[in-house]
Amino acid sequence: MTDSVAIIPARGGSKRIPGKNIRLFKGKPMIARALEAAERSGLFSRILVSTDSEEIAEVAVEFGAEYAFKRPPELANDLAATAPVVHHALDWLAAQGPLPRFACCIYATTPFIQAGDLAAGHKIVSETSCGSAFTVTSFGFPIFRALKMDPAGTVSMFWPEHELTRSQDLPEAYHDAGQFYWLRVERFMAEPRLYYPDSIPLVLPRWRVQDIDTEEDWERAELMYAAMIGEGLLD
Repeated sequence: MTDSVAIIPARGGSKRIPGKNIRLFKGKPMIARALEAAERSGLFSRILVSTDSEEIAEVAVEFGAEYAFKRPPELANDLAATAPVVHHALDWLAAQGPLPRFACCIYATTPFIQAGDLAAGHKIVSETSCGSAFTVTSFGFPIFRALKMDPAGTVSMFWPEHELTRSQDLPEAYHDAGQFYWLRVERFMAEPRLYYPDSIPLVLPRWRVQDIDTEEDWERAELMYAAMIGEGLLD
């Protein structure tokens, strides 16, 4: 028995990519990639799927998840944030018995997720006092040189004071890689957040991170996946 539980949020009703969570990605439902990585890691006593969709639940169970409760409608709309969804799942668990020390929220649309990264995140949260540990990656271009489109159709800099600053003199910036969040359960239940001031990032290479919000994103992810499998870079 481990001290950790995995929670996979996977609501139905995706509009930009219909059926995104269970659409076939290189021969398997997308959610299967997350579930298989969680199982391979050996870190979790339970792997729960939080969904409002019976169809998603059926696929998730087929690939090893538990479907123990149905996500309520107020947590299954376009505006629902992740932290309340995870809190709801842990509330359900608390009613069954003692909560584990750690919970890992794993997004369903993470085709490049690795069991080794899950283990690295668990190591961070279990060996430090941080509130959470989560994946990040660096931006491919200095954000302080970013441009915005003006109403007239022209462009201007967000930070014009850096127009002449050399790229190498600007600080590197990172963004959430959107794969998973390791959470210290006691702290999370008192203050439901994915990030805290003392959260610690797990840095991933940019070539292993891809948001999947559009058909173009999906096609790019499939090409990236095929290349990585061909090079033996994914487990």
